[in-house]
Amino acid sequence: METAKTKHSTFKYLILSLSLSFLLLFLFISLHPNRFQALLTTTVTENRPPHSAFVSSTEDLKIRPGYTSYDTYIQRQLNKTLNPKLREIWTTRDWDRKIQVFSRFFADLKSEKFLADSSKCLCVGARVGQEVEALKRVGVADSIGIDLVPFPPLVIKGDFHNQPFDDETFDFEFSNVFDHALRPEKFVTEIERTLKSDGVAVLHVSLSRRGDKYSANDLYSVKPLVKLFRRSKLVRVRKVDGFGLDTEVVFRKTKKNIKQGF
Repeated sequence: METAKTKHSTFKYLILSLSLSFLLLFLFISLHPNRFQALLTTTVTENRPPHSAFVSSTEDLKIRPGYTSYDTYIQRQLNKTLNPKLREIWTTRDWDRKIQVFSRFFADLKSEKFLADSSKCLCVGARVGQEVEALKRVGVADSIGIDLVPFPPLVIKGDFHNQPFDDETFDFEFSNVFDHALRPEKFVTEIERTLKSDGVAVLHVSLSRRGDKYSANDLYSVKPLVKLFRRSKLVRVRKVDGFGLDTEVVFRKTKKNIKQGF
């Protein structure tokens, strides 16, 4: 049977071992802070979910966690788009109201020469197509929308991370769903790919409030957008009131890649 003296000695040895371990750790951190930080970073990176391989967060653009795969992300977006109650609201109660608001936005853009009746237009993430209908009502007949779920004849099926169009197809692209992009850099790259040189891209985003539970990112300033639009120049930023979105950002595509400061 272990004596009381033996138990006491074992306890003292355990305390001494732990004290030495913490002392060595403290000395390592003090002498090699950069190596310790690198070790922590490596550990965190290895434990991130798979989607972190294709998205990146910055100080003013945060990707929301929780998506274990791209399929998981798509299914979550479909849960909103296919919700029968929401689709009924979008096509009844909200239909005329949203068309009227979008029409005012597009009329302003026409008056400022960002949009013309002859423009070929795309609405990115258009759901049931109120913005497409609004474009047609202000005289821009050649307009179409894309969404994961089609709504003929205004909206065809398409993933905004991989638009189903050739390079330099459109004169004007509009979107108010940037917050739903899991891959913001791909979202923007596709807009610039399908936009003609000197074409205009208009985004409505929220900077003062966070999106709904289906949003995939949170944007806190326009700085990340300026960095993402590598082939375009920032033309204007203004405040708007667009269904919970408070800022309109306008870019014009240039012929050469450019870097911008903001």
